[in-house]
Amino acid sequence: MDPLTRGSLPEVWGGVECTIVRLRNRWRDQSVETGHRERLDDLDLIAALGIRTLRYPVLWETVSPHSPDHADWSWHDRRLARLRDLRIQPIAGLLHHGSGPAYTDLLDRELPEKLAKHAEAVARRYPWIESFTPVNEPLTTARFSGLYGHWYPHHRSVPSLLRALVNQCRAVVLSMQAIRRVTPGARLVQTEDLGKAFSTPLLSYQADYENARRWLTFDLLTGRLTRGHELYDHLVENGIREDELSFFADRPCPPDVLGINHYLTSERFLEHRRDRLQGHRTGSNGRHRYADLEAVRADLPAGSTGPEARLIEAWDRYRLPVAVTEVHHGCSRDEQLRWMDEVWNAALASRQRGADIRAVTVWALFGAMDWNSLLTRRHGHYEVGAFDTRSAPPRITALGRATKQLVQNGRMEHPVLDTPGWWRRDERLYRPTSSKVISLRTPRRKLLLVGAPGVLREGVLKTARHRGLACATADDGSPDILAMIERHRPWAVVHTGGSEGGGADLSALASACGTAGVPLLTFGADPSEAAPDAGRLPAGGVLAIRRGPLFAPWEVDDLIFPLLDKLALGRPFSARQMPDTAPSYVPDLVHAALDLLIDGERGTWQLTNGGAVSHWAIARRLAALGGYDPHLVQAEAAAGVDSRRRPASGHCALMPSLDSALGRYISECEAPVHRPDVIAAE
Repeated sequence: MDPLTRGSLPEVWGGVECTIVRLRNRWRDQSVETGHRERLDDLDLIAALGIRTLRYPVLWETVSPHSPDHADWSWHDRRLARLRDLRIQPIAGLLHHGSGPAYTDLLDRELPEKLAKHAEAVARRYPWIESFTPVNEPLTTARFSGLYGHWYPHHRSVPSLLRALVNQCRAVVLSMQAIRRVTPGARLVQTEDLGKAFSTPLLSYQADYENARRWLTFDLLTGRLTRGHELYDHLVENGIREDELSFFADRPCPPDVLGINHYLTSERFLEHRRDRLQGHRTGSNGRHRYADLEAVRADLPAGSTGPEARLIEAWDRYRLPVAVTEVHHGCSRDEQLRWMDEVWNAALASRQRGADIRAVTVWALFGAMDWNSLLTRRHGHYEVGAFDTRSAPPRITALGRATKQLVQNGRMEHPVLDTPGWWRRDERLYRPTSSKVISLRTPRRKLLLVGAPGVLREGVLKTARHRGLACATADDGSPDILAMIERHRPWAVVHTGGSEGGGADLSALASACGTAGVPLLTFGADPSEAAPDAGRLPAGGVLAIRRGPLFAPWEVDDLIFPLLDKLALGRPFSARQMPDTAPSYVPDLVHAALDLLIDGERGTWQLTNGGAVSHWAIARRLAALGGYDPHLVQAEAAAGVDSRRRPASGHCALMPSLDSALGRYISECEAPVHRPDVIAAE
C-alpha cells in the first residue's frame, strides 16, 4: 500500500532522531551521539518492527559541511541502499532544526536557494525517493534560534524569529520545486509543532497572538498569508517585505501531508499571578511579566488539550491529510507506553470524527540525547526509544515491542496501561483543584511486592507510587507462596532481597512464579550471589538484579550519609583509598530495574552508578558537589590489599553516573546533617 493513502487504520511510521544544531561555533549531531551514525544494522532492527515508512536524514550539514560544491554521499549511499533492500520507504529530511552548514545560517537571505541546490542534488542521486521534509518544524526552529536564543544565531527578537521562519518556508517551496523537476510526483510531508497556548484572562492577548502564530508555517505554504490575514501587518512591521509574502501566495506549496509533532510539553499556560509562580522562572513581553508553564499541569477544561484536539484543529483548518510525525516521551518506560497509547487512540478517535489521519510515527527509535536541555548542555541525559543504545547491539524495549503490536494488529497491550499517564492524574497539577480527573482505566493488574522490610522495599513502594504502578504487598509469614500469587494475580512479583519472600525463601518463590507463569524481579544482596535458576521456570522467568551498597535520600544508616554528615561537621576525617565499592542509588536502581521488567528482560543484570570507587573518592565528590571543604577528607593509611570480591560487570550502563546520583542525593536528602557556622571553601 502507498504509505500516504488511506487504509482502515493509520500506518505506523518510524523516525530516527537526527537533529543537528549549531551552538555558537560547535555542532551537535544526534545521529552521532546516539551511535546510529556507526551502526548500519540499525536499519535491520527497524525493519524487524514491521515499519515500512521511515523519516530519515539526508541532512545538508552532513553531505556538504564545508562547501556547497563538494558533497560526500558515502554514508547516505550505504544506508539508503539498505533501506531500499529492506523495502522501507524513506521520508528524506534535509534540514532538521539546523542552521545549515557553516557557510549559511537561518537569517541568510540566500539560504532558500542554497538549500534548494542540495535538495535537487538529493533527488538526482536518489530518484526513487518520493517523500521529503526539506525543513523540519520551521516555526519551532525559528523560535528556538531567533526568539529564545537557544540555538545559532542565538537571537532574541521578533524580527529575527520571522526572518528565520520566512527563509525556511521559502526554502521548502524552492526545494520542492527543485525536487519535482527530477521527481514530478514527489510529496511534501511538512512537520510542525502546533501546541496551543492557554492563559489567565490578563494574558489572553499574548495567548491569542501565539495561537495565531503557530499556524504560520502551514499558512505560508498553503498561500493563505495574504492581505487580511490576522498576522500580515505584524510580519510587514517586523521586516518581512510584501513581495516576500506575495511569493507564497503566488506559488502555493500545500503539503501532501501535514505532519504534527505533538509533545506533552507542546501546549503552554501563561501565568502572571505571583502567588502561583514560586519556583518558576518569569519573563516579559514588554507589557507583563509571566511564567510560560506546561498546560498539562494546569486545570483546563476536558478536551481542550491533548493530541486529539490538535489533530482535529489541523484537519478542520486545512482539510489536508494529517499524520502524527513524532511520538516520543522522555520518561519512565510505563509513561512512554501510556503516551504512545494515548496518541494512537487520539489518531483513531480523530479518524472516527472524519479526519484523514494517515499515520502515527514512533519517533526517536534509538533514543535522544540531552533534549531535556534542548541540547544546550552536555549532561549525557539519554532518553530511551524503541531501542536502548546503551547495549551493544541496541536492545529492543517495551516501546519497540508495542510498535510491533501496533503494526500487526493496531493495538497495544501491557499491564502498565491499566493506569492513566501522569498527565491524567491529579498529581500533575501545579495547585490542588476540586475538578475531578477521570481515569482512563481502573488498574486491575498489580505488582506483588514480597521480601523483608528495608530501604529497598521502601524504594520500590515509593517508585511504584510515583510511576502509577499499582502494588500489593504480600502477607508476612504466608506459608503458601503459590496461593498468595493466585490470590493477588499480579502481572509480576518483585522480591526486594533478604532470605524471606513473604515467609518463604527465594527458591520457593521462584518456583511458585514459574508455576504461575509470572515473571520475578529479585534484587541480590551481594553481587557474588547466584541468581535463581531461570531454567527451572516453565514460563515467566527471572530478572535478577545484582547491585552494590545502597544509599537513599530517606536513609541515614547507609554508605553515603555518614560521609556527608562528617563533611558538614567541618572536621577532618579519614577514608579508605582502595577502590572497592560500586554503590547503587536506590531511586536510580529501582527505576532501571522496573524499566527492564517492563521491557520483558530476564537473566542477571548488574546495576550500579558506575564502577568501583573508594570511600575517599566518594567523600571528595560529595565535598565538591555540596560546597564543602574537600581537604577535610584525608587518606586512610593503607592496610594491605583489599581482597573482597569486586562487583561483576553488567550488560551495559543503565544508571546515571555517580556524580549525578550524589548531586541528587545531596538535594533530596531527607535527614538533617550537621551545619557548622563556617564551612571553608576550597
